[in-house]
Amino acid sequence: MKTDVEELSPTRVKLTIEVPFEELKTSLDKAYREVARQVRVPGFRPGKVPPRIIDQRFGRAAVLEQAVNEAVPELYSKALAERDVVPLSQPDLEITKLDDGRELAFTAEVDVRPSFDLPDVTTLSVTVDNAEVGPDQVEEYINALRERFASLKTVDRPVESGDFVSIDLAATVDGEAVDDAQASGVSYEVGTESMLDGLDEALAGMTAGESKTFTAELAGGERAGEAADVLVTVNSVKVKELPELDDEFAQSASEFDTIGELRASTRKQLTLMRQAGQAGQARERLLEALIEQVDMPLPERIVAAEVEQRQHNLQDQLDRAGLTMQAYLDASETTAAKIDADFEADARRSVKAGFILDKLASQEDLKVSAEQLSAYVTEQAYRLNVAPDRLAKQLSDNGQLPAVAGDVLRGNALTWLAEQATVIDEAGRPVDIRAASEAGPAGDADDGDSDGADADSGVGEEE
Repeated sequence: MKTDVEELSPTRVKLTIEVPFEELKTSLDKAYREVARQVRVPGFRPGKVPPRIIDQRFGRAAVLEQAVNEAVPELYSKALAERDVVPLSQPDLEITKLDDGRELAFTAEVDVRPSFDLPDVTTLSVTVDNAEVGPDQVEEYINALRERFASLKTVDRPVESGDFVSIDLAATVDGEAVDDAQASGVSYEVGTESMLDGLDEALAGMTAGESKTFTAELAGGERAGEAADVLVTVNSVKVKELPELDDEFAQSASEFDTIGELRASTRKQLTLMRQAGQAGQARERLLEALIEQVDMPLPERIVAAEVEQRQHNLQDQLDRAGLTMQAYLDASETTAAKIDADFEADARRSVKAGFILDKLASQEDLKVSAEQLSAYVTEQAYRLNVAPDRLAKQLSDNGQLPAVAGDVLRGNALTWLAEQATVIDEAGRPVDIRAASEAGPAGDADDGDSDGADADSGVGEEE
């Protein structure tokens, strides 16, 4: 077999492959066997019809076509390996010559990776956020924790902003009750303005058992957009009470015995989270620096495929949400042309970043361990709310594991890049990326979760 490679562009090549006919013998024999099983010839058992009889009765052209279709993919793969061509897409194949008994020739045009040089990554430098956690951040976190353990207490006074009320609502239009605008026992936080326009104003100063009518535009249902008279009745008025910030709170909200221990653990956990954030910032900003510094041509078909995938994903999201594209454009205050331009820019950045990370991984001979691959699949399974074993089998059955391994390998390249470059924080101090990458709440299993495993996410009721 003879293979010539012609560069059509920096990202596309044409392979011309010439094959002596004897190399098709295996495929021809297989094609004759297939045809012999399919035809019926008097005097011959199914599957036992000789090739010469098949040629006489049915012609050789069909057999040749089947043999060529069988042989070309394997011959194409062999040519790629011999000439060290790594394709990025399915080839455009064309049979240029089929001389029965003498030669088969065909061409294959395919997209390939561009050739480019990477700068010395040890000269790269980026700045990330500081990781220190001050007392204000600790108190903000603990106050949020107190909110989770707050309770509601009934009060005997007029409604004020910030109160929690239980109310009944009944809307009428021109004296006629609106069936889908009646509700009882609705819990509402006054001042959030998250329900009907005018409700907060109407509730101000009301007491339990009192009713009042106000006018509001209905937001949904069959009478949406119409002005309605809404009767609101207050059933109860409650205030949120936060637990005292003491040792008893620390014991109920966490695994710690004292409020001091809770504060210390909170500071440590927040610091670890910020350090992990530093690692993420470093990787993102270093990749962006490389993208800006490296100049390379991009295969337009690959970019177009990326754009098409983004368009498909957006349409899927709109279909699931029951929205039209025009409704989405109106709500987003954008245009189809702007979205397409954004998709184009994002796709080009994504393709370019992939080439850069793949080259880094190749140059440094980076690998993906079985443990990394398993951890990645487990993380994706958690996000998709499916069993890891089930997702792993699905990826394997669909032939997607190599692509998953490629994603993990690119992540390894990005981590390696961050460890080689210079990373400093806003105060000018060097950041240990290896240590920062291992930071975060999950990095120290012995510390536990300061939220407490039994923490209640709602606001408790107390009369």
